[in-house]
Amino acid sequence: MVKTPDELSLMRASGKLLARVFEMLDTQDLAGMSTMEVNDLVDRFITVDLAARPASKGQYGFKYVLNCSINHVVCHGVPDAEEIIRDGDIINLDITLEKNGFIADSSKTYVVGNAPPAARRLVRVAQEAMWQGIRQVRPGATLGDVGFAIERHAKKHGYSVVREYCGHGIGREMHEEPQVLNFGRSGTGMRLREGMVFTIEPMINQGTRMVATEADGWTVVTRDRKLSAQFEHTVAVTRSGVEVLTLRSDGT
Repeated sequence: MVKTPDELSLMRASGKLLARVFEMLDTQDLAGMSTMEVNDLVDRFITVDLAARPASKGQYGFKYVLNCSINHVVCHGVPDAEEIIRDGDIINLDITLEKNGFIADSSKTYVVGNAPPAARRLVRVAQEAMWQGIRQVRPGATLGDVGFAIERHAKKHGYSVVREYCGHGIGREMHEEPQVLNFGRSGTGMRLREGMVFTIEPMINQGTRMVATEADGWTVVTRDRKLSAQFEHTVAVTRSGVEVLTLRSDGT
């Protein structure tokens, strides 16, 4: 799971390309688009503009380049030509990209138009929780430190943390060891070493943390149908701390 300097350089290149995908999406007016239109837009941008491969397409039998999770959908939402993004929605777009054999993984929850203050607050806190976790990453820290910081921040604001899904090691494969839980106890779990690369991706619920999988076998929703938000970055443990490989140009 520890990457060599050359491998890390290739992962850094993949991460920068994936950041450009989100920078492109930042310029789009998502309201009125179908989730399939967003999928196709991202597919063209990755394959044509960036000359890269959408790593999710074909992985585990999944046919699309991204997951699109609206409002009470926690994760793994499936693009659909009939599903229209509407003013007031929140939507998480989870995208992977492979270049030169190495994969980057990132997601962002977009606030569409005039979403209510409660939705905006949830999205803000979810993003903050991710950064609380990222700030724990350094040689000698533990994965428990990361999960503890994430859950503490969410709970402080009255939210819950989904436990069934978590971050993961990443490199030549989309999912490698270790699992990176979004909850935990400080000082416990795997100790971090320079060169480790993994994702941090908390899913924060407005209500209960309990989730259910819909009949399509992919889409995960909150059981109470309250909102959920997620953010994700791919990070590397450096000699002095952490490098966010999928960081966008605006610092998010």
